[in-house]
Amino acid sequence: MSRLGAELRAWRDRVDPAELGFARHPARRVAGLRRSELATLAGISVEYVIRLEQGRTTTPSAQVCAALARALRLSDDEQAHLMRLAGHTAGPGRVPRLIPASLLRIMEQLSGNPIGIYDATWRLLHWNPLFAATYGDPAGRPDAGQSMLIGQFEDRPSRVRQTAVERAEFEKSLVADLRASTGRYPEDPELIALVARLTRVPRFREWWELRAVAEHETASKTVEHPEVGDIDIDSNVLTTQSTDLRMVVSTARPGTDARGRLDLVATIGLQRMTVGQ
Repeated sequence: MSRLGAELRAWRDRVDPAELGFARHPARRVAGLRRSELATLAGISVEYVIRLEQGRTTTPSAQVCAALARALRLSDDEQAHLMRLAGHTAGPGRVPRLIPASLLRIMEQLSGNPIGIYDATWRLLHWNPLFAATYGDPAGRPDAGQSMLIGQFEDRPSRVRQTAVERAEFEKSLVADLRASTGRYPEDPELIALVARLTRVPRFREWWELRAVAEHETASKTVEHPEVGDIDIDSNVLTTQSTDLRMVVSTARPGTDARGRLDLVATIGLQRMTVGQ
């Protein structure tokens, strides 16, 4: 068992399953969470939890680490320890990926809106249920754990539709934001690799060569939801000062029926609506 595996097992053992809604009955053989319960809470497979605890996998993504920290109710210091053990060491020139508990509490208070938390490379670290129901569950995507810019510039399948003007403004803003991140974290190997990969895409390279530096703050888009139809969305980016994380809050565009559609999405969640025969 690796050190990471030992810590995960210890943290799992100390969690009271009853506090998280799991029944505690006499036949239960473990005091804390079962591996299957941790897997459910973190949105990963039980096989992956087993590999982590047995030391057969020692480099979980920052996204998985954030999900495990949330499921295990780790403190900020414990989450930072988990990130270090997984190879996501924070330090000068490196992109922070620790999600403070205070940010998660704010996220819970805004649960009526789709919300995603990203790092400075625009890698999605955490999201709420309405985000998954609106945009599609990130846990089920093959590019989960990659920067949003990869999906945008490599034209990966998405529910988001933008006009040509919206797309150009969105991409220009994202690239300017990414260039600002390279100034703050010049030694981060993942950020360096991301820029190298994206500069092979002519559309990205065009914006990158402008050398614009700015923070990405807003975007307008339409989400093509398979069950409720088009949802007109405005997204606002709230950036934390201490951790440089970006909380993207999607809201219904004024003057549209998007609020009612988002409420319907919240009701059906990840389920598929069926029509009676």
